[in-house]
Amino acid sequence: MTQAGRLQHCLYGLPALALMVPTLPAHVLIPTFYAQELGLGLAATGAAIFAARALDVLTDPLVGQASDRVGRRKPFIAVGAILAAIALVAVFAPPGGAGAIYLGLWYALLYVAWSLVMVPYTAWGAELTADYAERTSITSWREGFGLVGITVAASLPALLQQGGRSLSDAMTATALVAIALGAPALFLLLRFVPEGRRRPAARVIGWREAWTVIGRNAPFRRLLAAWFINGVANGLPAGLFPLFITLALGADDGQMGIVLLIYFAAALLSLPVWLRLQARVDKHRLWCGAMVAAILAFLAVPLLPVGAIPAFAVICVITGFALGADLALPPALQADVVDLDRLRQGGERAGLFFALSSMSAKLAAAIAVGIAFPVLDLFGLDLSAAQPGTGPAIIALAVIYAWVPCVFKTIAVLMMWRYPLDRTAHADIARALNI
Repeated sequence: MTQAGRLQHCLYGLPALALMVPTLPAHVLIPTFYAQELGLGLAATGAAIFAARALDVLTDPLVGQASDRVGRRKPFIAVGAILAAIALVAVFAPPGGAGAIYLGLWYALLYVAWSLVMVPYTAWGAELTADYAERTSITSWREGFGLVGITVAASLPALLQQGGRSLSDAMTATALVAIALGAPALFLLLRFVPEGRRRPAARVIGWREAWTVIGRNAPFRRLLAAWFINGVANGLPAGLFPLFITLALGADDGQMGIVLLIYFAAALLSLPVWLRLQARVDKHRLWCGAMVAAILAFLAVPLLPVGAIPAFAVICVITGFALGADLALPPALQADVVDLDRLRQGGERAGLFFALSSMSAKLAAAIAVGIAFPVLDLFGLDLSAAQPGTGPAIIALAVIYAWVPCVFKTIAVLMMWRYPLDRTAHADIARALNI
């Protein structure tokens, strides 16, 4: 790859740093923050987040179709970024007395704006190259910068709280940092990165025909289903992490921050490894191997006694390493699926395909929180417990946090192990398309 190509990939991936800064708090800290700090409770918080994200799921295919029809990615990203900045401040710095309706409405707007940015952004990455291996490089740049952003998000609340600031102050600071980093990064993206190898006469199809096209694309159906199932598996520990590490393991805020840093640092360090390995091993097999490693590590989690923070940190190194594959490999596989669609159906529908994947991921996360929180509420989980416990509620928390995801990941592995669109099959597609 040329130096100009690396620079282009770098500038393309750079905005992910800012885009990912609020992701960790939004998925991991916001549910607990509203349920515990603001007193909404588990059931009300889970219902508000589920409703907001379920509504948001419907916007992804609309955004994907619209950006395909317009033939541009940049205008959608620019508008979405402005709306996301407004909603981010509202969600992360709520006024006194903010309730479930407030959370649901602003959370929905935040994720609609997020769709306007992320759906065109990820589709754009698939259009920058047609090379099977180079696509993993592009997604690795994007997800690598994203992991740096997540690491910033993981460390910022801990650092501020250690300095005597409240969790509310830390959340507000996170929103402002994301906006400050995002503005220059998005300017560089929109100004200097071309919009990729799109064909100006792309044919955009209607919804009825779109579902027919999707139904005929067996590799996409399999990839989408596995992505969704693995998304539920990842969403459960993501949403329950603060509760598990404090109520089941007895960690304090400082220890929680350190473990999060270890987890995301392992994911970041794993990306060059996955990138090197995919030069010799098909991407779907690598992804399966990473999911198996996560399963084996998660099996031990409910068996950990109170205070076993070092052992849990070791497990987080393994699962963090697997997270790097979860982030980099499925989007690269998705780009190959788009080429198959172009060969069979003609036209350019990267926006639609990536919108459906985004929709699947969001629905998986919504289901994970929307189910887990009410179930724990039924088990009588006490959020105000001063000391970690070992009763039925804590056992349920540990099982939902670790063992239930193992079941989902096992299903995803079985679905993807014999995935048909491997390196050889994509090379045939590329030759047929003359790309």
